[in-house]
Amino acid sequence: MIIKPPKLCLNRRGLLQGAASIMGLSASGANLAFAAGPENRKLVVIILRGAMDGLNVVVPHYENRYYAKRPSIAIMPPGEPGGAIPLTDGFGLHPALPTLAGMFKKGQAVFMPAASAPYNERSHFDGQDVLENGTESPLGTLDGWLNRALGALNLSPGAVGIGQTVPLVLKGASNISTWAASKIPEADPETVEETLDLYAFDPVLHNALQGAVDVGSLIGDLNELGSGYEQLARAAGKLLSADGGPGAAALSLNGWDTHADETSILAANLGNLDVALFGLREELGSQWANTAVMIVTEFGRTLSENGTKGTDHGVGGVSFLLGGAVKGGTMVGDWPGLGPTNLFEGRDVYPANDLRSLFKGVLRDHWGVDLSALDTSVFPGSAGIDIKNNLIY
Repeated sequence: MIIKPPKLCLNRRGLLQGAASIMGLSASGANLAFAAGPENRKLVVIILRGAMDGLNVVVPHYENRYYAKRPSIAIMPPGEPGGAIPLTDGFGLHPALPTLAGMFKKGQAVFMPAASAPYNERSHFDGQDVLENGTESPLGTLDGWLNRALGALNLSPGAVGIGQTVPLVLKGASNISTWAASKIPEADPETVEETLDLYAFDPVLHNALQGAVDVGSLIGDLNELGSGYEQLARAAGKLLSADGGPGAAALSLNGWDTHADETSILAANLGNLDVALFGLREELGSQWANTAVMIVTEFGRTLSENGTKGTDHGVGGVSFLLGGAVKGGTMVGDWPGLGPTNLFEGRDVYPANDLRSLFKGVLRDHWGVDLSALDTSVFPGSAGIDIKNNLIY
C-alpha cells in the first residue's frame, strides 16, 4: 500500500516530510538491506504497556489465597466453566489465550512468573523506562538495551520498531527503522513513480523513497492485516520474514492498566494478543523456527482486588518467551508463593526473577552476544545477575 498526503508538495522540504508517510517507514537509507543476522535468527520484543495482571494470566489455581483475595475477578481452575487452560505445576493460562497455550503444549513457549525489571516503585513511566533502558534506575541511560545489543554484534542484523513511536528499548546509536500504518489516503502509482523520477539524482532521498515503496509492497493491503494488536504483529512478521529483512522487531501494545472492570478488559486484551500471536507466527512462516519472542510488561499488580473489581499497581508480574527456537513447555525461574510472608510489602507478588536474566539468556544463546558485553554495555552493572540457561535451541 502506497500513501501520500492529500496534496504532495514536490519540493525538497515537502518531499522530505512526505517520505516518512509513504508507507510509514523511516530510517537511514530506509530499505530492507539489513545485514544478515546471527544464523538469520529473529527476535521480537513485545511490551505490554500498563502493567498486565500476571496472576490472572498465569493463574496459580492451587493457591487458596489467590481465590480468597480475588472473590470477584479470579480465574476458575481448569475444568470449571470459564476455567484456566492447564499448563504445569498448579498453574493455568487465562482461557482467552488458546494459541499461546498451544505453543506451550508444543514445547514452544515458557513463562516466567514473579518477574520484574529491577524497579519496585509502581510508576508506569519509571517502570517502563527501567524495563527498556536495561539499567537499575529511571533515566539511567537514554538508549535501550536492544539497541545496545545490536551494537555489540560484529554484524548487526538491524531492527524495526512497529508503531507510531520508537520504543525506548530500540533507541540508540545502532541504525534502526520504523514502520507504522498511515491514515493518509493512498497515492496512485503514477504519482509515486513521478516523485521517484524527480529525485533520481538525489541518492539519499531517492533511496529513502524507494525503500518506503519496497516496504509497501511487502506489507501489502493493510485491510488484510486486521487491526489493533494483530495489524502490528502481522506487519512485524512480514518484515522479519522478507528477504533481507531485519533481525529484530519491537512492538508496544497499550491498554493493560486494569484498575476497574478487570475481568472484561483483560479478557478482551488477551484475546487480541492471542490473535496477534497467531498472526505473527503465520506471517513468519518458515522463519518461525528461527524466532524467539519475548512478551514483557513493566510490573505486575496487587494480589487483592480493589473496590472497583480491578487491581492496583504491584511489582512481580509474568513474562513469556515463545517461538520455534525456544525450548518450551515449562516454567522458568522461581515462584515465591502468595503466603503473607512471601509477598512484597504485604501486597504484591515478590519479584523473585529479574527480567534481565531472561533478556541476557536469550541474547547470549539466540544471537551470541558476548557475556562481557551483556554484563557491562548492554545491561550495565548486571554481572551479578544469574542468566537463565537452556532456553534456546
